[in-house]
Amino acid sequence: MTQDRSLQLVTSVMITAGFGVSERFSIRPRSFDLIARNNGTLLVVKVVSHIDSVSEDVAYDLEIIARYLGGVPLIIGERARDTDLERGAVYLRYGIYAFNVATLYDYFVEKIPPLIYASPGGLFVNINGEVLREMRETRGMSLGDLGHLLGVSRRTISKYESGMGTTLDVAIKIEEVFNTGVIESIDIMKHEPPKDMLEQAELNEQTHLSLPIHFLEEIGMKLHTLRGAPFQALVTFNEHTIFTGYGTAQKVVKRAALIGNLSQIAKKHAMCVITDYHKQKKIGKTLVIGEDRLHRISDGFELIDLIGDSGSY
Repeated sequence: MTQDRSLQLVTSVMITAGFGVSERFSIRPRSFDLIARNNGTLLVVKVVSHIDSVSEDVAYDLEIIARYLGGVPLIIGERARDTDLERGAVYLRYGIYAFNVATLYDYFVEKIPPLIYASPGGLFVNINGEVLREMRETRGMSLGDLGHLLGVSRRTISKYESGMGTTLDVAIKIEEVFNTGVIESIDIMKHEPPKDMLEQAELNEQTHLSLPIHFLEEIGMKLHTLRGAPFQALVTFNEHTIFTGYGTAQKVVKRAALIGNLSQIAKKHAMCVITDYHKQKKIGKTLVIGEDRLHRISDGFELIDLIGDSGSY
């Protein structure tokens, strides 16, 4: 399946599920392909053919963008290693959930969560350990008794009851023994960024690995730089977040409308800082402002007011 076709399918699923979806864009670099929002749910989505093609830098951007937009990063793909992604199964790439379009449809449209997760050694499921222990004890079965029925050790049963996952075959056997469901579904929207990635983000902010506009921090703003997004940074101030592009007019202006569209879907602000421009104007929802003019802003509140002003100067 081509990249364009995959993007079309993902967009169609999101719209069917009631999400507003950002415009498609071909500008590179692009560490993500779309932002989708429905009420309080925001997704930052990367669409690929092969999930192994998602690099650590791309994953970093997905994490940082999702973190400061209050959303969840997702990777939608078709294959992992040499096999197709299974419907109803989730995979991990640098700590980010990855799955196919069919699973996306099931979760957001049909409200059917995935049950299976991929891990070294195959496909596994989570079981409710407390329910398993209660059912075993109610039946008067020892750990060894249940282990014998399932063909595993008593120690393994103890691990199941403590939260260890198991294969789908074993989980089905458990449900057959007790005639009760014990398999727990996977909530795609529950996401915790890897600790090492958050530590790297904090290091980048402390050492200003990024743009000349770090002077914005002098007026009370925080700069969160990105590695491969169509905008260079997210700037935060109080409860405000600003999608921020930086560069020459030729480089940045063509991105202004895109940055504005992305910010509109995310319900955030948009700004392009231009090195060879000395005034300010609006392109759509995006404030386009010269770097020299930006230096004359006294505080973050003044900048937020400018972004909210639809006039041209």
